[in-house]
Amino acid sequence: MIERKNPLIGRVGIFAVAHAVYWDQFPGLFDNMQKYHHDLCEKVRGMGVEVVDFGFVDSSEKAYEAITPMRAANVDVMFCNMITYATSSVYAPIVKALDVPMVLVALQPRRAMDYTRACTFMQLENDNICSVPEFTGVTIRMGKKVADVVIGTLYDDEEADAELREWCSIARVLHSLRGARMGLMGHVLEAMYDMHADPTAISAAFGVHVPLIEIEDVIRLYNTVTDEEVKQKSDLILREFDTPDPGSDPVAVKLTAPDLEQAARSAVALDKLVDAYHLTGLAYYYEGQPDTLQRRVATSFIVGNSILNAQGIPMCGEFDIKTCIAMLIMDRLDIGGSFAEFHPFDFNEDFILVGHDGPHHLRIAEGKPVLRSLTKYHGKPGAGASVEFKLKEGPITMLGITQTYDGKFKFVIGEGYSKKGPIPPTGNTNTRGFFEPTTKEFIKRWVMEGPTHHYALGIGHHAATIQKIGEVLGVETVIVK
Repeated sequence: MIERKNPLIGRVGIFAVAHAVYWDQFPGLFDNMQKYHHDLCEKVRGMGVEVVDFGFVDSSEKAYEAITPMRAANVDVMFCNMITYATSSVYAPIVKALDVPMVLVALQPRRAMDYTRACTFMQLENDNICSVPEFTGVTIRMGKKVADVVIGTLYDDEEADAELREWCSIARVLHSLRGARMGLMGHVLEAMYDMHADPTAISAAFGVHVPLIEIEDVIRLYNTVTDEEVKQKSDLILREFDTPDPGSDPVAVKLTAPDLEQAARSAVALDKLVDAYHLTGLAYYYEGQPDTLQRRVATSFIVGNSILNAQGIPMCGEFDIKTCIAMLIMDRLDIGGSFAEFHPFDFNEDFILVGHDGPHHLRIAEGKPVLRSLTKYHGKPGAGASVEFKLKEGPITMLGITQTYDGKFKFVIGEGYSKKGPIPPTGNTNTRGFFEPTTKEFIKRWVMEGPTHHYALGIGHHAATIQKIGEVLGVETVIVK
Protein backbone atom coordinates (compact mmCIF):
# COMPACT_ATOMS: atom_id res chain seq x y z
CA MET A 1 0.00 0.00 0.00
CA ILE A 2 1.09 3.55 -0.72
CA GLU A 3 1.92 5.33 2.54
CA ARG A 4 0.51 8.74 3.43
CA LYS A 5 2.82 11.74 3.18
CA ASN A 6 0.50 13.88 5.30
CA PRO A 7 -0.42 12.32 8.67
CA LEU A 8 -3.93 12.83 9.99
CA ILE A 9 -3.47 15.58 12.60
CA GLY A 10 -6.04 17.33 14.77
CA ARG A 11 -5.81 19.26 18.03
CA VAL A 12 -8.66 19.07 20.55
CA GLY A 13 -8.81 21.25 23.66
CA ILE A 14 -10.65 20.02 26.76
CA PHE A 15 -11.62 21.94 29.88
CA ALA A 16 -13.86 20.86 32.74
CA VAL A 17 -16.44 23.19 34.25
CA ALA A 18 -17.65 22.92 37.82
CA HIS A 19 -18.96 24.88 40.81
CA ALA A 20 -16.09 25.56 43.22
CA VAL A 21 -18.47 25.81 46.20
CA TYR A 22 -18.88 22.02 46.08
CA TRP A 23 -15.27 21.20 46.94
CA ASP A 24 -15.41 22.28 50.57
CA GLN A 25 -18.95 21.03 50.99
CA PHE A 26 -18.19 17.50 49.79
CA PRO A 27 -14.66 16.26 50.60
CA GLY A 28 -13.37 13.83 48.01
CA LEU A 29 -15.63 15.08 45.23
CA PHE A 30 -12.88 17.08 43.54
CA ASP A 31 -10.53 14.07 43.51
CA ASN A 32 -13.20 11.93 41.87
CA MET A 33 -13.88 14.65 39.30
CA GLN A 34 -10.21 14.88 38.45
CA LYS A 35 -10.17 11.16 37.69
CA TYR A 36 -13.24 11.41 35.47
CA HIS A 37 -11.70 14.35 33.61
CA HIS A 38 -8.43 12.47 33.16
CA ASP A 39 -10.33 9.47 31.78
CA LEU A 40 -12.13 11.65 29.22
CA CYS A 41 -8.85 13.21 28.09
CA GLU A 42 -7.29 9.78 27.69
CA LYS A 43 -10.33 8.51 25.78
CA VAL A 44 -10.12 11.41 23.32
CA ARG A 45 -6.34 11.09 23.01
CA GLY A 46 -6.88 7.47 21.99
CA MET A 47 -8.99 8.69 19.07
CA GLY A 48 -5.95 9.86 17.17
CA VAL A 49 -5.76 13.55 18.02
CA GLU A 50 -3.51 15.74 20.11
CA VAL A 51 -5.26 16.72 23.34
CA VAL A 52 -4.60 20.01 25.16
CA ASP A 53 -5.96 19.71 28.70
CA PHE A 54 -6.83 23.07 30.26
CA GLY A 55 -7.93 21.48 33.54
CA PHE A 56 -10.77 22.79 35.68
CA VAL A 57 -12.53 26.11 35.25
CA ASP A 58 -14.73 26.45 38.34
CA SER A 59 -15.02 30.21 38.80
CA SER A 60 -15.54 33.25 36.60
CA GLU A 61 -12.04 34.47 37.49
CA LYS A 62 -10.51 31.24 36.20
CA ALA A 63 -12.62 31.53 33.04
CA TYR A 64 -11.03 34.85 32.14
CA GLU A 65 -7.57 33.53 33.03
CA ALA A 66 -8.07 30.53 30.76
CA ILE A 67 -8.80 32.57 27.63
CA THR A 68 -5.17 33.50 26.89
CA PRO A 69 -3.73 29.96 27.01
CA MET A 70 -6.75 28.63 25.12
CA ARG A 71 -6.20 31.11 22.32
CA ALA A 72 -2.48 30.38 22.28
CA ALA A 73 -3.07 26.60 22.00
CA ASN A 74 -4.68 27.08 18.57
CA VAL A 75 -6.96 24.06 18.94
CA ASP A 76 -9.24 22.91 16.13
CA VAL A 77 -12.18 21.87 18.33
CA MET A 78 -12.89 22.59 22.00
CA PHE A 79 -14.64 20.11 24.30
CA CYS A 80 -16.30 21.61 27.36
CA ASN A 81 -16.44 18.76 29.87
CA MET A 82 -19.71 19.20 31.76
CA ILE A 83 -18.34 17.23 34.68
CA THR A 84 -20.97 18.41 37.16
CA TYR A 85 -23.27 21.38 37.57
CA ALA A 86 -21.52 24.68 36.82
CA THR A 87 -22.83 28.21 36.65
CA SER A 88 -22.64 29.69 33.18
CA SER A 89 -20.29 32.42 34.44
CA VAL A 90 -17.43 29.88 34.26
CA TYR A 91 -18.14 29.31 30.57
CA ALA A 92 -19.62 32.50 29.05
CA PRO A 93 -16.31 34.44 28.82
CA ILE A 94 -14.66 31.48 27.10
CA VAL A 95 -17.34 30.83 24.49
CA LYS A 96 -17.52 34.55 23.78
CA ALA A 97 -13.76 34.89 23.31
CA LEU A 98 -12.98 31.78 21.26
CA ASP A 99 -13.63 31.33 17.55
CA VAL A 100 -13.55 27.55 17.52
CA PRO A 101 -16.28 24.86 17.47
CA MET A 102 -17.50 24.33 21.03
CA VAL A 103 -18.82 20.85 21.88
CA LEU A 104 -20.51 20.32 25.26
CA VAL A 105 -19.63 16.85 26.56
CA ALA A 106 -22.08 15.60 29.20
CA LEU A 107 -20.96 12.06 30.04
CA GLN A 108 -21.89 10.84 33.49
CA PRO A 109 -19.78 8.08 35.06
CA ARG A 110 -22.78 5.91 36.00
CA ARG A 111 -25.56 4.73 33.74
CA ALA A 112 -27.91 5.26 36.67
CA MET A 113 -27.59 6.03 40.33
CA ASP A 114 -27.91 3.25 42.91
CA TYR A 115 -31.11 4.52 44.48
CA THR A 116 -30.69 2.37 47.59
CA ARG A 117 -27.49 4.30 48.31
CA ALA A 118 -28.26 7.58 46.55
CA CYS A 119 -27.00 10.80 48.11
CA THR A 120 -26.18 14.36 47.11
CA PHE A 121 -22.52 13.42 46.58
CA MET A 122 -23.54 10.72 44.08
CA GLN A 123 -25.95 13.09 42.36
CA LEU A 124 -23.25 15.73 41.89
CA GLU A 125 -20.92 13.10 40.43
CA ASN A 126 -23.54 12.37 37.77
CA ASP A 127 -25.00 15.86 37.34
CA ASN A 128 -23.41 16.32 33.90
CA ILE A 129 -26.59 17.31 32.09
CA CYS A 130 -27.84 19.79 34.69
CA SER A 131 -26.25 22.97 33.36
CA VAL A 132 -26.28 22.06 29.64
CA PRO A 133 -29.48 24.04 28.91
CA GLU A 134 -28.05 26.99 30.85
CA PHE A 135 -24.90 26.85 28.74
CA THR A 136 -26.69 26.51 25.40
CA GLY A 137 -29.03 29.37 26.26
CA VAL A 138 -26.19 31.65 27.34
CA THR A 139 -24.21 30.73 24.21
CA ILE A 140 -27.03 32.05 22.06
CA ARG A 141 -27.27 35.21 24.18
CA MET A 142 -23.54 35.71 23.58
CA GLY A 143 -24.18 35.66 19.84
CA LYS A 144 -22.37 32.34 19.43
CA LYS A 145 -23.38 28.75 18.72
CA VAL A 146 -22.80 25.40 20.38
CA ALA A 147 -21.52 23.05 17.71
CA ASP A 148 -22.88 19.91 19.37
CA VAL A 149 -23.84 18.27 22.66
CA VAL A 150 -22.64 14.75 23.39
CA ILE A 151 -24.85 13.03 25.98
CA GLY A 152 -24.30 9.62 27.51
CA THR A 153 -21.94 7.84 29.86
CA LEU A 154 -18.18 8.14 30.23
CA TYR A 155 -17.62 4.40 30.17
CA ASP A 156 -18.85 1.67 27.79
CA ASP A 157 -21.02 3.95 25.67
CA GLU A 158 -20.38 3.19 22.00
CA GLU A 159 -22.80 5.83 20.76
CA ALA A 160 -21.16 8.61 22.78
CA ASP A 161 -17.70 7.39 21.76
CA ALA A 162 -18.76 7.51 18.10
CA GLU A 163 -19.87 11.14 18.53
CA LEU A 164 -16.55 12.07 20.15
CA ARG A 165 -14.67 10.24 17.41
CA GLU A 166 -16.65 12.14 14.78
CA TRP A 167 -15.56 15.45 16.26
CA CYS A 168 -11.97 14.25 16.36
CA SER A 169 -12.22 13.55 12.62
CA ILE A 170 -13.73 17.02 12.10
CA ALA A 171 -10.78 18.47 14.03
CA ARG A 172 -8.44 16.81 11.54
CA VAL A 173 -10.33 18.38 8.63
CA LEU A 174 -10.25 21.85 10.19
CA HIS A 175 -6.58 21.47 11.06
CA SER A 176 -5.74 20.65 7.44
CA LEU A 177 -7.85 23.44 5.97
CA ARG A 178 -6.32 26.14 8.13
CA GLY A 179 -3.32 27.42 6.20
CA ALA A 180 -3.52 24.74 3.50
CA ARG A 181 -1.79 25.59 0.22
CA MET A 182 -4.21 24.60 -2.54
CA GLY A 183 -2.35 25.36 -5.75
CA LEU A 184 -3.90 26.42 -9.04
CA MET A 185 -2.10 25.86 -12.34
CA GLY A 186 -3.25 26.71 -15.84
CA HIS A 187 -6.82 27.68 -16.61
CA VAL A 188 -10.39 26.42 -16.71
CA LEU A 189 -11.12 23.92 -19.46
CA GLU A 190 -12.85 25.99 -22.13
CA ALA A 191 -15.57 26.78 -21.25
CA MET A 192 -16.77 25.14 -18.05
CA TYR A 193 -18.43 28.08 -16.33
CA ASP A 194 -19.07 26.05 -13.18
CA MET A 195 -15.31 25.55 -12.64
CA HIS A 196 -14.45 29.23 -12.16
CA ALA A 197 -13.65 30.31 -8.60
CA ASP A 198 -12.14 33.43 -7.04
CA PRO A 199 -9.01 32.52 -5.01
CA THR A 200 -9.76 35.27 -2.50
CA ALA A 201 -13.25 33.87 -1.93
CA ILE A 202 -11.72 30.41 -1.48
CA SER A 203 -9.33 31.78 1.14
CA ALA A 204 -12.11 33.66 2.94
CA ALA A 205 -14.42 30.65 3.11
CA PHE A 206 -11.98 27.85 3.90
CA GLY A 207 -8.93 29.50 5.45
CA VAL A 208 -6.57 28.25 2.75
CA HIS A 209 -3.95 29.97 0.60
CA VAL A 210 -4.04 29.55 -3.18
CA PRO A 211 -0.55 29.63 -4.72
CA LEU A 212 -0.69 30.31 -8.46
CA ILE A 213 1.61 27.86 -10.25
CA GLU A 214 2.98 28.19 -13.78
CA ILE A 215 3.34 25.21 -16.11
CA GLU A 216 6.98 26.27 -16.44
CA ASP A 217 7.42 25.56 -12.71
CA VAL A 218 6.63 21.91 -13.46
CA ILE A 219 8.81 21.85 -16.59
CA ARG A 220 11.79 23.22 -14.66
CA LEU A 221 11.45 20.39 -12.12
CA TYR A 222 10.66 17.84 -14.82
CA ASN A 223 14.01 18.58 -16.41
CA THR A 224 15.77 17.56 -13.18
CA VAL A 225 14.19 14.09 -13.04
CA THR A 226 16.77 11.30 -13.22
CA ASP A 227 16.47 7.91 -14.87
CA GLU A 228 16.90 6.26 -11.47
CA GLU A 229 13.96 8.24 -10.08
CA VAL A 230 11.86 7.17 -13.07
CA LYS A 231 12.80 3.52 -12.52
CA GLN A 232 11.82 3.68 -8.83
CA LYS A 233 8.50 5.30 -9.67
CA SER A 234 7.85 2.80 -12.48
CA ASP A 235 8.50 -0.08 -10.08
CA LEU A 236 6.01 1.42 -7.59
CA ILE A 237 3.40 1.86 -10.34
CA LEU A 238 3.73 -1.74 -11.50
CA ARG A 239 3.39 -2.96 -7.89
CA GLU A 240 0.25 -0.92 -7.27
CA PHE A 241 -1.57 -1.39 -10.59
CA ASP A 242 -2.64 -4.24 -12.84
CA THR A 243 -2.03 -3.86 -16.57
CA PRO A 244 -4.61 -6.16 -18.22
CA ASP A 245 -5.20 -6.90 -21.87
CA PRO A 246 -7.64 -4.63 -23.72
CA GLY A 247 -11.39 -4.97 -23.27
CA SER A 248 -14.18 -3.85 -25.56
CA ASP A 249 -13.09 -0.21 -25.92
CA PRO A 250 -10.82 0.31 -28.96
CA VAL A 251 -9.51 3.54 -27.39
CA ALA A 252 -8.10 1.64 -24.37
CA VAL A 253 -5.17 -0.67 -25.06
CA LYS A 254 -2.68 -2.54 -22.91
CA LEU A 255 -0.28 -0.22 -21.08
CA THR A 256 2.71 0.53 -23.28
CA ALA A 257 6.28 0.93 -22.10
CA PRO A 258 6.52 4.55 -23.38
CA ASP A 259 3.30 5.50 -21.57
CA LEU A 260 4.56 3.90 -18.35
CA GLU A 261 7.86 5.78 -18.65
CA GLN A 262 6.08 9.08 -19.32
CA ALA A 263 3.62 8.60 -16.44
CA ALA A 264 6.47 7.77 -14.07
CA ARG A 265 8.62 10.73 -15.15
CA SER A 266 5.67 13.14 -14.78
CA ALA A 267 4.80 11.61 -11.40
CA VAL A 268 8.30 12.31 -10.12
CA ALA A 269 8.02 15.90 -11.36
CA LEU A 270 4.73 16.26 -9.50
CA ASP A 271 6.36 14.99 -6.30
CA LYS A 272 9.06 17.62 -6.72
CA LEU A 273 6.43 20.32 -7.35
CA VAL A 274 4.52 19.41 -4.19
CA ASP A 275 7.73 19.57 -2.16
CA ALA A 276 9.08 22.74 -3.76
CA TYR A 277 5.88 24.75 -3.23
CA HIS A 278 4.76 23.03 0.00
CA LEU A 279 1.44 22.16 -1.61
CA THR A 280 -1.42 20.61 0.32
CA GLY A 281 -3.21 19.99 -2.98
CA LEU A 282 -3.37 21.12 -6.61
CA ALA A 283 -6.07 21.79 -9.20
CA TYR A 284 -4.87 22.25 -12.76
CA TYR A 285 -5.65 22.20 -16.45
CA TYR A 286 -3.31 23.06 -19.29
CA GLU A 287 -3.42 22.19 -22.96
CA GLY A 288 -0.34 23.71 -24.61
CA GLN A 289 0.62 23.50 -28.24
CA PRO A 290 0.79 20.12 -30.03
CA ASP A 291 4.12 18.29 -29.85
CA THR A 292 5.46 20.43 -27.02
CA LEU A 293 6.98 19.27 -23.75
CA GLN A 294 4.39 21.33 -21.87
CA ARG A 295 1.53 19.39 -23.44
CA ARG A 296 3.22 16.03 -22.97
CA VAL A 297 3.84 16.68 -19.29
CA ALA A 298 0.52 18.36 -18.44
CA THR A 299 -1.52 15.57 -20.04
CA SER A 300 0.34 12.75 -18.28
CA PHE A 301 -0.36 13.59 -14.64
CA ILE A 302 -3.23 11.14 -14.00
CA VAL A 303 -1.15 8.31 -12.55
CA GLY A 304 1.03 10.59 -10.44
CA ASN A 305 -2.03 12.46 -9.21
CA SER A 306 -3.74 9.24 -8.18
CA ILE A 307 -0.69 8.17 -6.18
CA LEU A 308 -0.54 11.57 -4.48
CA ASN A 309 -4.24 11.34 -3.62
CA ALA A 310 -3.50 8.07 -1.82
CA GLN A 311 -0.65 9.84 0.00
CA GLY A 312 -3.04 12.48 1.34
CA ILE A 313 -2.38 15.23 -1.21
CA PRO A 314 -5.57 15.88 -3.21
CA MET A 315 -4.96 16.50 -6.90
CA CYS A 316 -7.66 17.14 -9.44
CA GLY A 317 -7.97 18.14 -13.05
CA GLU A 318 -10.03 20.65 -14.99
CA PHE A 319 -8.89 23.49 -12.69
CA ASP A 320 -11.55 22.50 -10.16
CA ILE A 321 -10.24 23.89 -6.88
CA LYS A 322 -13.68 23.64 -5.26
CA THR A 323 -13.74 19.87 -5.73
CA CYS A 324 -10.08 19.71 -4.69
CA ILE A 325 -11.13 21.15 -1.33
CA ALA A 326 -13.97 18.61 -1.13
CA MET A 327 -11.40 15.89 -1.80
CA LEU A 328 -9.21 17.26 1.02
CA ILE A 329 -12.16 17.17 3.43
CA MET A 330 -12.91 13.55 2.54
CA ASP A 331 -9.26 12.52 2.74
CA ARG A 332 -8.88 13.98 6.23
CA LEU A 333 -12.02 12.12 7.28
CA ASP A 334 -10.11 9.06 6.00
CA ILE A 335 -12.90 8.09 3.60
CA GLY A 336 -11.09 8.65 0.30
CA GLY A 337 -12.11 11.45 -2.01
CA SER A 338 -11.97 10.58 -5.71
CA PHE A 339 -12.60 13.11 -8.45
CA ALA A 340 -15.99 12.14 -9.88
CA GLU A 341 -18.94 13.07 -12.07
CA PHE A 342 -22.03 11.28 -13.40
CA HIS A 343 -21.76 8.86 -16.30
CA PRO A 344 -24.63 6.97 -18.04
CA PHE A 345 -27.66 5.60 -16.21
CA ASP A 346 -28.59 1.96 -16.18
CA PHE A 347 -32.37 2.20 -16.09
CA ASN A 348 -32.74 -1.58 -16.16
CA GLU A 349 -30.99 -2.10 -12.81
CA ASP A 350 -31.62 1.42 -11.40
CA PHE A 351 -28.04 2.67 -11.00
CA ILE A 352 -25.80 5.34 -12.47
CA LEU A 353 -22.10 5.09 -13.23
CA VAL A 354 -20.06 7.56 -11.16
CA GLY A 355 -16.41 8.24 -11.93
CA HIS A 356 -14.06 10.35 -14.02
CA ASP A 357 -11.15 10.22 -16.45
CA GLY A 358 -8.95 12.13 -14.01
CA PRO A 359 -7.26 11.65 -10.64
CA HIS A 360 -8.56 9.02 -8.28
CA HIS A 361 -8.02 7.99 -4.66
CA LEU A 362 -6.35 4.59 -4.78
CA ARG A 363 -7.07 3.76 -1.13
CA ILE A 364 -10.77 3.28 -1.82
CA ALA A 365 -10.45 1.02 -4.86
CA GLU A 366 -12.23 -2.33 -4.93
CA GLY A 367 -9.35 -4.66 -5.66
CA LYS A 368 -6.21 -3.63 -7.49
CA PRO A 369 -6.59 -0.57 -9.74
CA VAL A 370 -5.89 -0.92 -13.45
CA LEU A 371 -3.69 1.06 -15.82
CA ARG A 372 -4.49 1.23 -19.52
CA SER A 373 -2.98 3.21 -22.33
CA LEU A 374 -5.54 5.46 -24.03
CA THR A 375 -4.96 6.37 -27.64
CA LYS A 376 -6.90 9.59 -27.01
CA TYR A 377 -8.34 11.44 -24.01
CA HIS A 378 -11.95 12.10 -24.95
CA GLY A 379 -12.70 15.81 -25.18
CA LYS A 380 -9.12 16.80 -24.31
CA PRO A 381 -5.72 16.81 -25.97
CA GLY A 382 -3.18 14.10 -25.33
CA ALA A 383 -2.97 10.34 -24.87
CA GLY A 384 -1.27 7.98 -22.47
CA ALA A 385 -1.64 6.00 -19.24
CA SER A 386 -4.97 6.29 -17.42
CA VAL A 387 -6.37 4.83 -14.22
CA GLU A 388 -9.40 2.52 -14.06
CA PHE A 389 -11.10 1.11 -10.97
CA LYS A 390 -14.36 1.01 -9.08
CA LEU A 391 -14.97 2.00 -5.46
CA LYS A 392 -15.14 -0.50 -2.64
CA GLU A 393 -18.58 -2.04 -2.43
CA GLY A 394 -20.90 -0.68 0.25
CA PRO A 395 -22.08 2.78 1.36
CA ILE A 396 -20.71 5.83 -0.46
CA THR A 397 -20.88 9.59 0.10
CA MET A 398 -20.65 12.45 -2.41
CA LEU A 399 -19.60 16.01 -1.57
CA GLY A 400 -19.97 18.73 -4.17
CA ILE A 401 -18.93 22.33 -3.50
CA THR A 402 -20.71 24.87 -5.66
CA GLN A 403 -21.41 28.60 -5.59
CA THR A 404 -24.67 30.50 -5.45
CA TYR A 405 -25.79 33.66 -7.24
CA ASP A 406 -24.35 35.86 -4.50
CA GLY A 407 -20.95 34.14 -4.78
CA LYS A 408 -21.19 32.19 -1.54
CA PHE A 409 -20.18 28.55 -1.38
CA LYS A 410 -22.57 25.67 -0.83
CA PHE A 411 -22.06 22.03 0.12
CA VAL A 412 -24.24 19.53 -1.75
CA ILE A 413 -24.06 16.12 -0.07
CA GLY A 414 -25.56 12.77 -0.98
CA GLU A 415 -25.33 9.15 0.12
CA GLY A 416 -25.76 5.97 -1.86
CA TYR A 417 -24.29 2.51 -2.38
CA SER A 418 -21.58 1.01 -4.55
CA LYS A 419 -22.61 -2.46 -5.67
CA LYS A 420 -20.89 -5.31 -7.43
CA GLY A 421 -21.00 -5.51 -11.22
CA PRO A 422 -18.94 -4.94 -14.36
CA ILE A 423 -17.80 -1.46 -15.39
CA PRO A 424 -16.76 -0.24 -18.85
CA PRO A 425 -13.06 -1.01 -19.62
CA THR A 426 -12.40 2.60 -20.67
CA GLY A 427 -9.37 3.44 -18.57
CA ASN A 428 -11.57 5.63 -16.33
CA THR A 429 -13.03 5.05 -12.89
CA ASN A 430 -16.63 3.92 -12.84
CA THR A 431 -18.68 2.73 -9.91
CA ARG A 432 -22.23 1.43 -9.97
CA GLY A 433 -23.97 4.01 -7.79
CA PHE A 434 -27.38 3.15 -6.37
CA PHE A 435 -29.46 5.85 -4.69
CA GLU A 436 -32.82 6.14 -2.91
CA PRO A 437 -35.76 6.31 -3.34
CA THR A 438 -34.77 5.57 -6.94
CA THR A 439 -31.56 6.61 -8.64
CA LYS A 440 -33.40 8.78 -11.16
CA GLU A 441 -35.35 10.63 -8.44
CA PHE A 442 -32.19 11.17 -6.39
CA ILE A 443 -30.20 12.52 -9.33
CA LYS A 444 -33.02 14.91 -10.22
CA ARG A 445 -33.01 16.27 -6.66
CA TRP A 446 -29.21 16.52 -6.73
CA VAL A 447 -29.04 18.55 -9.94
CA MET A 448 -31.81 20.86 -8.76
CA GLU A 449 -29.53 22.04 -5.93
CA GLY A 450 -27.30 23.74 -8.52
CA PRO A 451 -24.09 21.75 -8.02
CA THR A 452 -21.06 21.74 -10.27
CA HIS A 453 -20.75 18.66 -12.45
CA HIS A 454 -17.86 17.39 -10.29
CA TYR A 455 -17.83 16.14 -6.72
CA ALA A 456 -15.62 14.20 -4.33
CA LEU A 457 -16.56 10.56 -3.87
CA GLY A 458 -15.80 8.58 -0.71
CA ILE A 459 -16.71 5.39 1.09
CA GLY A 460 -19.14 5.04 3.99
CA HIS A 461 -22.10 7.21 4.92
CA HIS A 462 -20.79 10.49 6.32
CA ALA A 463 -23.32 13.13 5.27
CA ALA A 464 -24.07 14.14 8.87
CA THR A 465 -20.37 14.65 9.65
CA ILE A 466 -19.79 16.74 6.52
CA GLN A 467 -22.89 18.76 7.36
CA LYS A 468 -21.30 19.62 10.73
CA ILE A 469 -18.15 20.74 8.92
CA GLY A 470 -20.25 22.99 6.68
CA GLU A 471 -21.96 24.49 9.73
CA VAL A 472 -18.63 25.14 11.44
CA LEU A 473 -17.29 26.86 8.30
CA GLY A 474 -20.48 28.88 7.84
CA VAL A 475 -21.15 27.27 4.45
CA GLU A 476 -24.72 26.58 3.33
CA THR A 477 -25.19 22.82 3.36
CA VAL A 478 -27.84 20.60 1.79
CA ILE A 479 -28.16 16.84 2.15
CA VAL A 480 -30.00 15.52 -0.89
CA LYS A 481 -32.51 12.77 -0.06
